[in-house]
Amino acid sequence: MNLIKRNNDEKALASRFIKDFDRLFDDFFLFKPTSLFENKWNPVIDVEEDKKAIHVTAELPGIDEKDLDVTIEKDHLVLSGEKKEEKEEKTENSLYSERTYGSFHRSIALPKGINTEKIKASYKKGVLKIDIPKEGAEEPKKITISH
Repeated sequence: MNLIKRNNDEKALASRFIKDFDRLFDDFFLFKPTSLFENKWNPVIDVEEDKKAIHVTAELPGIDEKDLDVTIEKDHLVLSGEKKEEKEEKTENSLYSERTYGSFHRSIALPKGINTEKIKASYKKGVLKIDIPKEGAEEPKKITISH
């Protein structure tokens, strides 16, 4: 068994305290001041495409439908919104309170040949689903050739 002698020298203890205190301030200033106050978050978004349409699914937990904005700007689908969530639990001996705020802005490039007049969107249980039909995406029609 190895024993390490503890140094009880006051100068060594003071020196170690000063080094630890300096390291604390060095670590604190590694953070960007703006990062402490940013409330941005990016929701998970899936984009799928088939022959008839483009399907977009966005997970937006904690966002009310009234705080959500979906627009078509030129050739982009733009999703933006703001999350405002407050949670409070009281018991006989304690109080737990949590607040979450944040906004997001996502832009998804769309291909040419989509039908913006027939876009359908639904929002249920924090999941936004958008179906963007393609123009001329009807079923293929067989044409018979006469002799």
